[in-house]
Amino acid sequence: MDSPIETVLGDTGTKAAKITKGLGLRTVGQLVHHLPRRYVRTAELTTVEALQEGELLTVVGQIGQTRRREYADRRTGRTAYRVDTVLHTDGPSLRMSFFAKKPHMADWHERRLPEGRRGIFQGKVGRFNGDWQLTNPQMVLMGTEGEDAAQLSLETLGDLYPIYPLTKGVDTWDLQRAITFALAVLDEVPELLPEAVREQAGLVDAGTALEWVHHPKDYAQVTRALQRLRFDEAIVTQLVLARRRRALARLGARPRAGRSGGLLDAFDARLPFELTGGQREVGAEIDEDLARERPMNRLLQGEVGSGKTLVALRAMLRVVDSGAQAALLAPTEVLAQQHHRSITAMLGDLASAGLLGGAEEATAVELLTGSMTRTQRTGPMSRLASGEAGIVIGTHALLEDKVGFADLGLVVVDEQHRFGVEQRAALTDKAGTPPHVLVMTATPIPRTVAMTVFGDLEISTLTELPAGRAPVQTTVVPVADAPHWVDRVWQRVREEVAAGHQVYVVCPRISGDEREAGQAEAGEPGDTGEERTERPLSAVEEVVEELRAGPLAGLRLTAMHGRLTPDVKDATMRSFAGGEVDVLVSTTVIEVGVDVANATAMVLLDADRFGVSQLHQLRGRVGRGGHPGLCLLVTHAEVGTPARGRLEAVAATSDGFELSRVDLEQRREGDVLGAHQSGYQSSLHTLRVLRDEETILAARAAGVALLESDPDLRGAPALAAAVEALERSVAADFVDRS
Repeated sequence: MDSPIETVLGDTGTKAAKITKGLGLRTVGQLVHHLPRRYVRTAELTTVEALQEGELLTVVGQIGQTRRREYADRRTGRTAYRVDTVLHTDGPSLRMSFFAKKPHMADWHERRLPEGRRGIFQGKVGRFNGDWQLTNPQMVLMGTEGEDAAQLSLETLGDLYPIYPLTKGVDTWDLQRAITFALAVLDEVPELLPEAVREQAGLVDAGTALEWVHHPKDYAQVTRALQRLRFDEAIVTQLVLARRRRALARLGARPRAGRSGGLLDAFDARLPFELTGGQREVGAEIDEDLARERPMNRLLQGEVGSGKTLVALRAMLRVVDSGAQAALLAPTEVLAQQHHRSITAMLGDLASAGLLGGAEEATAVELLTGSMTRTQRTGPMSRLASGEAGIVIGTHALLEDKVGFADLGLVVVDEQHRFGVEQRAALTDKAGTPPHVLVMTATPIPRTVAMTVFGDLEISTLTELPAGRAPVQTTVVPVADAPHWVDRVWQRVREEVAAGHQVYVVCPRISGDEREAGQAEAGEPGDTGEERTERPLSAVEEVVEELRAGPLAGLRLTAMHGRLTPDVKDATMRSFAGGEVDVLVSTTVIEVGVDVANATAMVLLDADRFGVSQLHQLRGRVGRGGHPGLCLLVTHAEVGTPARGRLEAVAATSDGFELSRVDLEQRREGDVLGAHQSGYQSSLHTLRVLRDEETILAARAAGVALLESDPDLRGAPALAAAVEALERSVAADFVDRS
């Protein structure tokens, strides 16, 4: 299995280089685990439906009439030859053309393409004189002799022919031939699973699984083979996560149980509203974690506006009551400043320790961001080091070596997916003993995704929305179908402003010639890769001027984007929150954490450029003050395209968990599981967390049972090696971000 791939590719050095570079397959083991993406039945003609020009087509068909034609080569003037034949399928017939400069090559094409011969053909489909055409397709022909005899013919296979993921210069039969040879000469396929685990799960052995997935007699064998291979991937991942949970449980942590009559009790007594049932339940779970002598490691997820920040603040106050400090790490300065404003406002005089008028139980709440000057940082850093400040809210600036704490007891990470493992470790390492960790996300995560990607965290979910949250009506505005609707969009904006409310207008770019780091682009998460037109995308700097001079003339408009200085961004958000701005034209910097109760409408321009979860996050900025919200998704995407489907899904429901499933089903699985890490081929290339829920649950239970009876996996050395390899890999870094 560890042998170089060249050992089964013979003297095809060029092919080996292409397979290694393009597909990342370097060993025989990686080659035989490169699985087919689909199968073509060899016993019947493949249906050819809804052909599109440029589409890569793989089809089983039968040769019809073949003719040779002579023509003058335009470049040389010499006689050249074209062999035309018709390929019959049970859909449209396809014309195939083969070009030759010499008569003997034309003869060869004619001999190998007699009428009635069947085979498998692959090439890009196009149109020529009104007919569908495959030009110079690759093929494997049944019963051929001569050159094609060196290839595997369809007659030597079962009823299903495997079609593999490919790279340029490599055909599916190149891989099929190499894999067949590799399986034939392998001494033994290592067995990853202990026999007891395999029998209990009803799985075939590893060798049978590989044989069936590459050379199946029927789809039942494919199903059994994939069941086994997916279980292998699931149990390795779950063992990594289970070992992390066990290692975390062994770490010592100081209990932070709080005290009666302290800061938390004073805060609760002043709350002008009742906590929701979910907030009380999750708060109790966190309190229980904080009181233990092992670090809390909990994921708090909830819909936009479900009250996660309040739950986190109460946890921070409990830690301060225990004599320790709490840090809240935010991904952007806008969000950090927003958190600082909202938390100090909620605490009132309880955030004014050491100041005239501060409450007896008060603590100090500090803000630390990268844009602060050295002088501005001196005071907060001093109060953190001395323990005078109980709470600090900041960005990556908190991670710097110069920032120290007297006793860091709790780390709250907001929107954790924006921080890598090294960044989180840099903050938790500042504590003398491992701190408790609370991770927050407003991107709803289905249960199986959470168990697969965040399996070493305890999960808490807030599903209720606090009182005062109003419904948000979401409508797709199809510019391509109804361009006159755009006028109505700006009329609605004027109506909202006339009613005393405020509006967001969101664009995917800052200016016409640049894109902002992190904005949606083709090929990034949230995009499905469909072809884009050359129409320029809406840009903040251009849109704000067009609206001022046109449909929103007379209203107070302000631009907001990531290229502004932190002071300008903060001043802009303060003026918008204070009602001094009617319409905020912005990029996605307002995606999370921005809370302006009077904002009731949002217009998203080129909305198809954003992913489902991002659209849901942005929509959550409106309807926060008890007034009904409006979200208009303006798009040029046409009906039936994946992009339009995303928008229609967002418009159809406000259930973030349902939308997250839609998002995952549309996106590449690697976006969730880290398969697109540079230089690394994900070990989770066959496992899908939504489709394979039962497999993941079974593997999780089997992994936990294995570790209980054999913590070091000494009885399963192959499995132990796979787990250790994953722990060392880039994929483990992704898992560790949880």
